Amino acid sequence: MAAHMFAAINVGSFELELGIYEISNKNRVRRIDHVRHVIELGRDIFRSGKISYAVADELCRMLEDFVRIIHGYGLTECRAYATSVMREAMNNHLVLEQIRVRTGLKLRVVSNAEHRFLNYKAIAALDEDFDRNIKKGTAIVDVGFGSMQISLFDKNLLISTENLPIGVLRISNSIRNANPTVDRTRDLVGEIVESELENYRKMYLKNWEVRHLIGIGEPILYLFRYENDGKPLTNVTRSQFEDLYARLSVMNEEEIESKFGVSADYARLILPGAVIYQKVMEMTGAEQIWVPGVCFCDGIAAEYAADKKLLKFKHSFENDIISTSRNMAKRYRCRSVHSEQVEEHALEIFDAMKKYHGMGKRERLLLQIAAIIHACGKFVSVHNANECSYNIIMSTEIIGISQLEQEIIANVVRYNLRDFDYDMIRIENDFHTAAGRSESRREAVILIAKLTAILRLANTMDRGHKQKLKGCRIAVKNDRLVITTDYSGDITLEAVSFENKAEFFEEIFGIRPVLKQKRGV
Repeated sequence: MAAHMFAAINVGSFELELGIYEISNKNRVRRIDHVRHVIELGRDIFRSGKISYAVADELCRMLEDFVRIIHGYGLTECRAYATSVMREAMNNHLVLEQIRVRTGLKLRVVSNAEHRFLNYKAIAALDEDFDRNIKKGTAIVDVGFGSMQISLFDKNLLISTENLPIGVLRISNSIRNANPTVDRTRDLVGEIVESELENYRKMYLKNWEVRHLIGIGEPILYLFRYENDGKPLTNVTRSQFEDLYARLSVMNEEEIESKFGVSADYARLILPGAVIYQKVMEMTGAEQIWVPGVCFCDGIAAEYAADKKLLKFKHSFENDIISTSRNMAKRYRCRSVHSEQVEEHALEIFDAMKKYHGMGKRERLLLQIAAIIHACGKFVSVHNANECSYNIIMSTEIIGISQLEQEIIANVVRYNLRDFDYDMIRIENDFHTAAGRSESRREAVILIAKLTAILRLANTMDRGHKQKLKGCRIAVKNDRLVITTDYSGDITLEAVSFENKAEFFEEIFGIRPVLKQKRGV
């Protein structure tokens, strides 16, 4: 089979990137061309909240050049993504429409959770031993221009991930008016980073030992690009890092330009990036940083290759999503035997109904997450648990989940405990056109209704929190969802609650659920 060609575009806070990739039949994704253009979209956002006309015009012109390069390669497959800069811009709809009209590109704005998730996929696509490398006490430290992400792995699973507002461009701009010296820059950045990391350390590192760091993001690519006899250094020991940091700490921007081979625009961001990594190493006590050298476009290409069945990951990213959801439940004291039973029943109902509900693997995952964290709001208020759950879910990052999917999960949990109101469903996610918004909202509301009906029914099956229906049999027979249990004790509470929720389930699916107790002779 001939190699497959693909183009990826990233619109970031500080630069535009185009990657041209060759995807072979040997489970390999190879970058064959890479184009960058510095454009400080983030500066406009941090200053005024909008992308100015002049910057938007430059953005469109550069994307037109990217499109010409793509056509020059004869490519038809391309994905173009934008990250935090476009999420935060108040006039993002107008800019996205300008891009569409002038370039033909339909730019997809990804959430921070999706952005970082794609970066992890880029690492996994590059590293055949990814699972081995994250087996014991590993943190992926993803430092970007607008923010940074710290993700903890243990036993091959993602334990937690947290986004911190300390990207190199954001920090650099915040202290720029002070015109600090090199020493003062290092100290000011250090103070900012330390204050954020101290809160993180108290919340997430109390019981975890971090042995290794995986460093990704633009700043670290430049830090070690010439440290291995003029070649990139990929495995950096603590002593090697401290040596570079000591040399960098006394350089001015002109010296940084010369030493690291970067433009003046990049030079002022090198020291803040080094300070961030130095403070993370100090906080964790890690002895080594692995620098795989991946960029966001690599993640876009890896996702595309996996979607097209051209690449198969050894690592299970779905397990990472479930693992972080379970840790979220643990944090809000709602990880219990009852929640596990609701999760089990919900998935059994979903699987029994798969010929009737028209949903797939991704929707099953959203249902599973909702079941795992459905009681998180009780941590704040038992009386108003549904609204508290909604707010907690919307305020918590679930890695690998889009903003719309997060809203779907939050609404499913919210309506698990209150009357379903089609007109009051909260869908705040933005869509590019009026027609797209209407259609997407309609589909989202239908999906929320389906998942809510299943979660409600599953919840009633353990109404007394005593797992009486554990091991029951679930099957669709003669247009009825028949749930049969061999439990010989009293299930009156479950039966009454089940009957109360059966009407909504039938309204959504056209199938009546029936609970049967098979009594012994």
